[in-house]
Parts: sequence; structure tokens; C-alpha cells
Amino acid sequence: MNNIILYGHGGSGNHGCEAIIRSMHKIIGTVNSTLMSSNAAEDNRYNIDKISTIKSANKVHSKLTWDFLIAYLKLKLQKQYIHIDLLPYQDAIKKRTDKFDIALSIGGDNYCYGDITIYEYLNQLYNRQNIKTAFIGCSVEPNSIKQSNMLADLQRYSLIIARESLTYEAMINAGLTHVTLLPDPAFVLDRIDLPLPQHFIKDNTIGINISHVVIEGANQSGTTIKNYEHLIEHIIATTDMQIALIPHVVWEGKDDRVPLRMLFEKYKHTGRVVMIEDHNCMELKGYIARCRFMIAARTHASIAAYSTCVPTLVVGYSVKAKGIAKDIFGTHENYVLPVQSLTRENDLTNAFDWIYKNEDQIRKHLQAIMPEYRDRALLIGEELKKIM
Repeated sequence: MNNIILYGHGGSGNHGCEAIIRSMHKIIGTVNSTLMSSNAAEDNRYNIDKISTIKSANKVHSKLTWDFLIAYLKLKLQKQYIHIDLLPYQDAIKKRTDKFDIALSIGGDNYCYGDITIYEYLNQLYNRQNIKTAFIGCSVEPNSIKQSNMLADLQRYSLIIARESLTYEAMINAGLTHVTLLPDPAFVLDRIDLPLPQHFIKDNTIGINISHVVIEGANQSGTTIKNYEHLIEHIIATTDMQIALIPHVVWEGKDDRVPLRMLFEKYKHTGRVVMIEDHNCMELKGYIARCRFMIAARTHASIAAYSTCVPTLVVGYSVKAKGIAKDIFGTHENYVLPVQSLTRENDLTNAFDWIYKNEDQIRKHLQAIMPEYRDRALLIGEELKKIM
């Protein structure tokens, strides 16, 4: 593979998205890659331009151009879905100087939430240009796969690599035959260890990550935050451990730092809580790797912890959390706490207590299996070579 295009990327302010890009370049090796990004400024901020040519997927088109007029008419006539926002993708293909060998859809969650029409169109667009597509590191809710439009679209890919077995088994049961099961690319992400801030004690600090998704997903308003407050108070009262509040997504409206700062302000007087500010994904992994435990709402925060053998409780909300935990531990019970189950203020604390009591067993298990598990993620490159 010499020329690849990466698409379905929302911007590196979601450090899980950033982690996939960096990890895929590590897996594939030295290639000429073009990243179609919904937020090129974010990618430049985190130096993704050092490893890939970034093209904006949100370029503004003049309403006086033929491309704009044709796309508008097709959209209005509903004969073909070509949204104005997708014109930059067409430009990237029409103006290419070298033929792309393959287009990689790297938004592993893109088929999990709501309308997939844009991704259907992009898959068709590349196929019409005789460019093979592959869906990398994906999770899809099993109940959605058999929907006719989604199944037809999944069949267009030359290769699908599911990152966990619940998605893989659902795809196989739906009749898809070009599916492989391999770990999320981010399991091989490199880490950078920055100096630790005051109050962060290596190997005796609990990392806590929270997201707007788990806050909004609770059955009762305010229940999630109350659970995190109860957990923090429990840790302070019953252990000598410190607490590090670690964001993993900093998108506006979805910024992990908003609820984490609220928790920090409430408990900073104790001297037991430290707020980790925004960093790139490798630096965040460096902080997570030096924690004793991790409580993670974001999938790639949990992957950073698993891959560095940190016992982890995931506050989950979708198939990806359960599937990854099942593949690592043989079950997701006790390792994933569905956010919908947070009905009492001590539910999160009780779930953490199980991880705490089984700390040594969990860490030994991770240390035993993780080298081979990480190595399996490197096989993604071999699978891509097979379809070229």
C-alpha cells in the first residue's frame, strides 16, 4: 500500500479518533496518506499534519459553482444523496494526482448512532471510483446490522475489521463473509510520559474519566454525577489513593473537562484530587498508564488503560464496551457498568469495590494476555494487504 485515504474522522479533539490515526500509521508503516477531516484545525493542533496530508471535509463551496448547483438539485430531487457537505470528498478524489490504493473508514463508532446516510454515500463514492474500502476497528449494535440499508452498505466494503466479538458474531450471523475480528488499532498506540503534577502519585492514583454520554444516558437526571461524587468521597474516606480527573474528548458541547472540572472544584480542597488538562492521545495514555485503577466512560480511555495493564471499570453505554471487556476477560460482568443501571447513588462505588478487591487477579490477567492481544492488532496491516 502506497497511497491511502482515511475518512469518517471527526477531528482529533476526540483523542480516540486521534489514537486511531496514529495507531493505523504505526500498523501500516510509511505510506502516503490523506486524511479527510471534519475539523482540520484540531488535527493540526495535535500535529497530525506531521504524519498525514489533511484535507478539510467541511470546505465551504461557493453557491456559484456547478458542483454546488448539481449537488443541490440532486438533493432536492432525492434521486441521489449528495449533500453539499460531501463535496470536498468528491474534490479529493477528482483532483488526486496518484490513485488511492484503498480508502479506510476509521470512524469505528460511526454506524452506532443514528443516520448512516453520509457513510453509505461515501462508501458508494469510493467504490464508483474503483477504490476499495475497508471499515476498520468498528463496533455496530447487533440489532441494527440486519436493517436492509445498513446490511447492503456493509456488503460494499472489501474488508470489515470488527474490534470486538459481539459485533463480529452479529455480522457473521447476518451473512457477511468479509469480516475479521482483531483488536482496536489503539491498543498499539505509543505512550509519552510527561512529568506528573502535584498530588498525582504513580501507581497509587485512581484515574477517573466521565463524558456527557453517560450523564445523558442515566435513567434519572443527576444520578450519574451523584454516583461519581459518592465514589470520590468513598475513595477519600477509605483509602490513601489520589484521584486524577482525565478528559479524553474536548469537543465543544461534548467536552469531558466540563463535568470533570465541576468535580475538581468540589473536592480540590481535600488535596487528594488533581485535574489533568488537555493533551494529545499519547500523553493522556502516559497519565493513564501510571494510574493504579481507571474508571473510564470513553472507550479509548479504557483502551489506554487495558493496554498498559491498569485494572479498569468501564461505565458503558454500547456494544463496544461490553464486547471489548468480554474479549479480554471472557465476560463483561463486573468489568462494565451500564450507565442505565445507575439508579442508586452508590452503584458506581459498589462496582468499583469489586475491581478493588480483585485488583491483583485483574492486573496479572492483563499482564499475561496483553502482549499477544496487542500484537494481534498489528495484523490489521496484513489483512489490508490481502485485499489489495
